[in-house]
Amino acid sequence: MTDSVYKIVEVVGSSAKSWEDAAAVAVRRASSALRDLRIAEVTAQDLQIQAGKIKAYRTKLKLSFKMEK
Repeated sequence: MTDSVYKIVEVVGSSAKSWEDAAAVAVRRASSALRDLRIAEVTAQDLQIQAGKIKAYRTKLKLSFKMEK
């Protein structure tokens, strides 16, 4: 096994559908900018409320990816 170093970034995804969809949105978008994503950890979930109704589900994730040499 070789030595490895991983970087962790925090992202927030939002969706009008669900927390799961918000997480998927975040991973999809992050994967277009970051290579070799390894782990996604959900750290928080919240809601945006407008006029007494849910406007958006928000999921905060910590994403890790392997750093290149």
